Amino acid sequence: MSKYDVYGLGNALVDMEFEVHEEFLQENSIEKGVMTLVDENQQHLLIEQLDVFVGNKSSGGSAANTLIAVSSMGGSAYYSCKVADDELGHFYLDDLKAAGVDCNMDGKHQGGITGKCLVMVTPDAERTMHTFLGVSSELSPYEVSEEAIKNSSFCYLEGYLTTSESGKAANIEARKIAQRSNIKTALTFSDPAVVQHFRDGFSETIGDGIDLLFCNEAEALRYTQKESVDEALAVIKTFSRTFAVTLGASGAVVFDGKNLINIDPYPVTAVDTNGAGDLFAGAFLYGLTHGLTFEQAGNLASKASSQIVSQFGPRLRLEQYQELI
Repeated sequence: MSKYDVYGLGNALVDMEFEVHEEFLQENSIEKGVMTLVDENQQHLLIEQLDVFVGNKSSGGSAANTLIAVSSMGGSAYYSCKVADDELGHFYLDDLKAAGVDCNMDGKHQGGITGKCLVMVTPDAERTMHTFLGVSSELSPYEVSEEAIKNSSFCYLEGYLTTSESGKAANIEARKIAQRSNIKTALTFSDPAVVQHFRDGFSETIGDGIDLLFCNEAEALRYTQKESVDEALAVIKTFSRTFAVTLGASGAVVFDGKNLINIDPYPVTAVDTNGAGDLFAGAFLYGLTHGLTFEQAGNLASKASSQIVSQFGPRLRLEQYQELI
């Protein structure tokens, strides 16, 4: 039996959420609905224009959100990342520990500045992110834990890491270790803009194939360069043995290696879509590592993501995770 259900690596970012109007994005020439990398000065100038809501700060980054979901549901998770020896770095590791996720840092810190992600949510519930990676941009194969991967059921790769050469190298190294050790590999595409601009990097990360892909409809179409979801799914089958593709209000479609299964949505009034894809992946991975079928795991993930979009913030309360189970 594996020590960890899921091992993951990704950009360690302190998430800071803000509610903004469409005009704010337009006035600041911010592309809506995607993640944009910015430098520290650009981010600082933007923060000065925003009113921070009390209690909206949390340890984050795509893979971290997924692993926290796995742990909060009762699973076990390990995270490889990089934070600095500053206030936000200490906050990040304390928050991760409180969520029950083991980490390669284990109280250690680096020089530099801990990364931050400003998440701007418009009234239509769409999230737009401006990210300063800070020391996380230096994540490399050195931070990858071979021991933790070998003691996990899944090795989960964050798509955002393809935006840097060292991060992409870390993903590739983790995949190779997992494949040599007969550990299942999972990858999330993370963001449509990242898929579009770093498509070749994703192909390198995927290599000769992965076991499980998570993506949404827009990411699937951009990576496969197809016009329809059906065409995109046919291409995905050539490099991923199984997959889960979310379709927004239409639910999701999952592939268990033999059959395509439609997953019904849970109708809700969307307030904030930040973290929905991360939670979907976390609930799905929890399900697969705890005896659920692909259809059951898909239903659990769909219900979980419907709950997260109906409230503000990328996390559910602990009792909500337990109610889902």
